[in-house]
Amino acid sequence: MKYTFTRNVITRALVLALPVLASLPALSYAQDEQQDNAQDKLERIEVTAQKRTQSIVDVPASISAFDGKRLEELGLSELDMISDLTPGLVIQEQSPNNPGFVIRGITSDSGSSQISPRVSIYYNGVDVSRSRGSYFELFDIERVEVVKGPQATLFGTAAAVGAISVITRKPDDFDNAELALGAGNLSQRRADGFINLAGEDLKGRLAFSYRERDGYIDNIAPEQDDMNGIERTGARLSLRYTPSDAVTADFIYSYEKNDDTGTAFKNGIYAPTGGDTSPYSFVEMTGSPYSEEVLGAPKLGLDRTIDDFNLTVDWRLNDTTTLTSVTGYREFDSLEIFDADGTQAWFLEFAEDAQGEQWSQELRFSHTLDNAFILWGANYFSEEGSQRVPFSTEESIYFNCVGALGTGLPCVNEDGSVNLLTPVLTGGALNEIAYQGSYTNMGDNRSWSAFFDITYDISEELTVSGGLRYIDESRESGFAAIMPNSQLLTLLGQPTQPLLPTVSTGGAVLSDSGDDSALLPRINVLYALNKDTNWFATLSKGQRSFVVDVSSTLNEQGEVVADSSEIPAETIWNYETGIKGNWADAVNYSASIFYQDYSDFQVTLQDDAGNFYTDNAGDATNWGVETEFTAYLSNQLELFGHVAYLDAQIDDDANNGQLAGNRFRLQPEWTSSLGLMNDMTVSDGLMLRSSLVATYRSEIFFEPANAPIAGIPIKEDAVTLLNGSVGLYDEQAGWSLVLKGSNLLDKDYLVDAGNTGGSFGNPTFIAGPSRLVYLEFRQRLEW
Repeated sequence: MKYTFTRNVITRALVLALPVLASLPALSYAQDEQQDNAQDKLERIEVTAQKRTQSIVDVPASISAFDGKRLEELGLSELDMISDLTPGLVIQEQSPNNPGFVIRGITSDSGSSQISPRVSIYYNGVDVSRSRGSYFELFDIERVEVVKGPQATLFGTAAAVGAISVITRKPDDFDNAELALGAGNLSQRRADGFINLAGEDLKGRLAFSYRERDGYIDNIAPEQDDMNGIERTGARLSLRYTPSDAVTADFIYSYEKNDDTGTAFKNGIYAPTGGDTSPYSFVEMTGSPYSEEVLGAPKLGLDRTIDDFNLTVDWRLNDTTTLTSVTGYREFDSLEIFDADGTQAWFLEFAEDAQGEQWSQELRFSHTLDNAFILWGANYFSEEGSQRVPFSTEESIYFNCVGALGTGLPCVNEDGSVNLLTPVLTGGALNEIAYQGSYTNMGDNRSWSAFFDITYDISEELTVSGGLRYIDESRESGFAAIMPNSQLLTLLGQPTQPLLPTVSTGGAVLSDSGDDSALLPRINVLYALNKDTNWFATLSKGQRSFVVDVSSTLNEQGEVVADSSEIPAETIWNYETGIKGNWADAVNYSASIFYQDYSDFQVTLQDDAGNFYTDNAGDATNWGVETEFTAYLSNQLELFGHVAYLDAQIDDDANNGQLAGNRFRLQPEWTSSLGLMNDMTVSDGLMLRSSLVATYRSEIFFEPANAPIAGIPIKEDAVTLLNGSVGLYDEQAGWSLVLKGSNLLDKDYLVDAGNTGGSFGNPTFIAGPSRLVYLEFRQRLEW
């Protein structure tokens, strides 16, 4: 039985949480010792978003932060889980190969090698934002920071609307180790831990993580796994070398391997044998009979590997100046086989074979003066990548399923059988006609930039900061396609053409290139209203890089040539003000209001071939309000939450075409969360710790068109989810036994809809994870 909360009750509780706390005259129930403890926790919230360690209340920007202990306590092992607790952030995970990062309504999710990200994902100080290589497991983490608004001065152009920065734990100063083992429903098996060895000058840390579970959507097709299952392995070696008090060198190698069973794209029109079209019931997804030969693997699923190398050196030149060098190299190799039509028919069988490698080098100087902090430096970044998309189908099934044969026969009959019409159309000459093709986009992108940022204390109360980044970019894009003409059309005496509207290049690569440069400024003001409250205001400009969009076409002479266009850079001006601070030495809070103005807004659309491309949607604006708080009600009780509102849409102007007035995809108007953590002493050294977190999001659209496909809405109504944990902790003995769960009410909800199948009149739907519960034992050792 599933239990549900009404939207009105949950929303009212979340919205009223802050005013209720603010109305309390004093924390009379908190003793002096408890207040001191709460104040200590408040002061420990430190971030490095401005390339130096600061208290979060002193950063003149909207920023949310989670330390590693909080991630572990709440069971936040994936990036998308963090978004549930962060105002202004939505992270969608179809699979690790296909994540969507959304900050303040703006989505960054394109897998094309020709397109730049909008949201910067930083991993140990290096930009790893390329979509197919940007998603990773969270284990042995020091801190995660989410900075909203353009951050080009400090994070580069990929941070057009914000940045997510993940910092892993470095080696400790003493020998210790930790091991956690867990198991749960859907055959969950989990393990993670580390071993840390400390020498005088050289320290080392080896951390690992392994997670496996069965799929939560049953697949009745033979020789196929249940869908949305995972098997993910991660390992990280960290070395810290300190030859002197002035020099610290950190080398980090990270490895990740994903062997997930594949995404359940459930067809919204045709049901599996004996089933229905509900996204939450079983599927019959078969893939292609030639899956291994054409698509690259014998069955549906994901095979993805990431290797990441990082070398960061801090050299304190004197008492005021530090030189920092950050060198990064990252490569990924990903093959995902997916059934884009989501039926038992051999209709839209695709794969995505993506590779990429990048190298970056940053040098920066920081100067800490009596009343100023100065940061300046330069950065070089290069990446090469490709995205090859193989396609397989049976021709008569394809033409029938897209409604091109006019037979009146459905793609899939009510009894689950598939109408394969080749024998009928060819008079029995052929039983089937296998069609196989592929198209590939390529990108070679390089940039260098110089930046300067200064923070100046005008008085004890007033601090002003300003920065500027100059960036110069060159981009070369390529395209190739092997897309044969239809054999069936030839046999029927009709004009021949490829099944997908892609002009074949015969494998030859067509290319074009372009260059661009930009100046990206920011200005911030921070004013201390009193010892507990800071007011801030910011003006900043962001830019999403221009796109050299290359595909293929036929000229007037019937020759295959490049169809190339340069889509101008998308620019954004962000205006924001807010307050942050603490109240009664027990509550920290922040609240901000912002307005963003976009020019040449880039949208990702799909053509009739299912290929994603970028188009200019004109101007767009959004504004919103974000609030969050953490209240340490006592040594034992902590309350936290957020409320955010966002009005984000393409401007309702005829010049903006068919998308004018539409809401941004994947972005709810309202998001909120409310969580409670409680510690209760059981005996000396033994503690019972529990948490309960409710998250809410309002209605969202999954496609820029905001319109139904085949009469089926491509959106999701409001969703409320409940997560929690309860466990025993022995801090002295270093062990814990914890029961953790997500989606405790087993709520049905969607992760995505429309998808590639929607481009062919067959929208598909991806269900979110069902209830997941696991028991974890963790032991820490020191020697």
